[in-house]
Amino acid sequence: MLIKVTLSYDGSQFNGYQMQNSGVRTVANKLDKILKSLKIDSKIHASGRTDTGVHATDQVIHFEIPEFWNDLKKLKYMLNQKSLPTIYIKEIKVVDESFHARYSAKRRVYRYLISTKTPSVFLTPYMLFVPSIDKRSITEAIKCFEGEHDFEYFKKSKGSDKQSVRIIYKARFYKHKDFYVFSFEANGYLRSQIRMMVHFLLEISDKRLTVAQLKEQLDVKKRYATGVVIPNGLYLSRIKY
Repeated sequence: MLIKVTLSYDGSQFNGYQMQNSGVRTVANKLDKILKSLKIDSKIHASGRTDTGVHATDQVIHFEIPEFWNDLKKLKYMLNQKSLPTIYIKEIKVVDESFHARYSAKRRVYRYLISTKTPSVFLTPYMLFVPSIDKRSITEAIKCFEGEHDFEYFKKSKGSDKQSVRIIYKARFYKHKDFYVFSFEANGYLRSQIRMMVHFLLEISDKRLTVAQLKEQLDVKKRYATGVVIPNGLYLSRIKY
């Protein structure tokens, strides 16, 4: 029986999502160990990987479960007994055999959180603290990312992606309570793309770069910035199928 699982996790507690050597603390490694303890020996497929320090509020995975696990409510309870407090299973549902957590996904939503408040040691693993923000300039600049673009100059040079064209359907910047939020919805992302985009936008906010320079870099004419913001504020927020 094939099941789709929606989960959240605290990325500050893991060296990324992907499966690695058994001695490395990753989300996939921990999930694999938990499943095996419940007599589920199945390969886990995720909607995508997240890097070290990156969080997820709605990561999606799928895997096969044996027939004896027909009580999904009990399975969810048992999984959470073993995965909390760093991972929480939000939903489990049976899906058609054609479903694939990664290849069936149409859009992926990420958010990046920043704050201009006094830094807190209890919050620094979960957001970026900056002294100030120019909301108007970022709100204008972030719209430049919408549409189909070649993000060759917005990826890490050692990224494994052979094709760098992606479509960003929505790019927003807004304030929610005490936090500022960068939100991107796209068909996919290159390695460190979002963190590089946020870095560029913060450079515009601080008057070190301009919207005109952003457009030039986005058009792959000239590279003005290669910096990335820390992973702490990045969240995989939603997968749309």
